Amino acid sequence: MDITFLNPGPDGMLESILAFQSEGEAAFWSDPLYHFYPQLDKTHAAALPFPQRKDYIARTLRAVYAQLEGDIEEKIRLYARRWASCRGQINDALTDAFGIDCGALFNDLRCHVSMNPISPRFLRERRFDVFYRNSERGAVGMAIHELIHFAWFHVWNGLFGDSCDEYERPSLKWILSEMVVESVMRDPRLSSINPYFPREDGGCVYPYFFDMEAGGAPILDTLDRMYRAQPIQDFMKSSYAYCLEHEGEIRDHIRRSEG
Repeated sequence: MDITFLNPGPDGMLESILAFQSEGEAAFWSDPLYHFYPQLDKTHAAALPFPQRKDYIARTLRAVYAQLEGDIEEKIRLYARRWASCRGQINDALTDAFGIDCGALFNDLRCHVSMNPISPRFLRERRFDVFYRNSERGAVGMAIHELIHFAWFHVWNGLFGDSCDEYERPSLKWILSEMVVESVMRDPRLSSINPYFPREDGGCVYPYFFDMEAGGAPILDTLDRMYRAQPIQDFMKSSYAYCLEHEGEIRDHIRRSEG
């Protein structure tokens, strides 16, 4: 796997940002924008009809981008240099985790260094976002999280032959893929270069998974035991069956947590 770090420009950033500002979006996804950009008045934005709200956000953030463009370009250089120093051990760790030669896969990945505090990934386009306020170590830690998704769904698709449309929020397959990141990240070759690992340092998965239970047991602990006991394809089958069995509990917990 290899990554090219890019500035998508204000239009690309706004497209990514506004995808999490739609009508009815949960506060978990929409509120971080107002935390990181006090130039935006959340109360004023919420009172606007949706088209005007989008225009208000776009207009305000274009002005912010004009001030940040130089900083973003500098972060691109720093992130690329840090990635180059870690790439080999990341590819080795993911090769071992997924039983495929990750060094020969996805060498055209693009990372958009973005103003978006939410960092989405786009499997078909082979790209993902990283928030520009990350340090170099933080950006690589975020990149590892996304690379795990690319490798996971590459193997998953070969096993199940399903559609990539099923791999996106809010499907159960997406939820499972987000939870298993922590188990893969425990490899010392990955955890040692991710400043967001372990949980006490912020965690490498969504925080509402930390206290999620299924069948009376912490779900991340259960998945981790399964991951360590089985080959990756067997784990994919058994972990998904487990999530299907407890889907109601999983979705109820997420609904409460996302607000």
